[in-house]
Amino acid sequence: MKKIRTYGDAALQVKALPIAVIDEKIRNLASDLIETMLKSDGVGLAATQVGKKLRVVALNVPAPKRSQTQSALSPGEITLLPLMPIVLVNPEILAFSPFEASKEEGCLSVPGIYAPVSRPVSVKLKASLPDGTPVSCDCGGLLARAIQHEIDHLDGILFVQRLGMESLAKIQDRLKALSEKKEKS
Repeated sequence: MKKIRTYGDAALQVKALPIAVIDEKIRNLASDLIETMLKSDGVGLAATQVGKKLRVVALNVPAPKRSQTQSALSPGEITLLPLMPIVLVNPEILAFSPFEASKEEGCLSVPGIYAPVSRPVSVKLKASLPDGTPVSCDCGGLLARAIQHEIDHLDGILFVQRLGMESLAKIQDRLKALSEKKEKS
């Protein structure tokens, strides 16, 4: 299990580098990310969160309960949810829905803090699996939100940077405490 970097760590502000070749090193990183994410009870984990400056993310998005499913699943959810946990190499968003929704988000790198983040409700994803299989699909629901959250990590952005002034003000003291705790360690 890898150590997850937390708020205030400079590694979380770094833009990750694309993977040129998916080799054994990348497949080992993929396994480490899945293990760390699962043991930490996370829905996603980016390589930058464990100090690796590489464009790799792990996801473990749960399938929605039938009673919670208000609309049909997206093609990406139909394809990817049965494969969870999954690792995406060089994930990129090719298109965003013009429609947004605000939902509460949390993050393993910002422990104990949750706040509403407005994001597009669907995205067109392009990535590769660790075996080199290309993935390209339209993703909605929690999967789309998790993909956006994790790609933000690869670009050095934390979800708290996407908050409105009012939401940010509500958590500012807890963020300061996390940052001060990081400085002491």
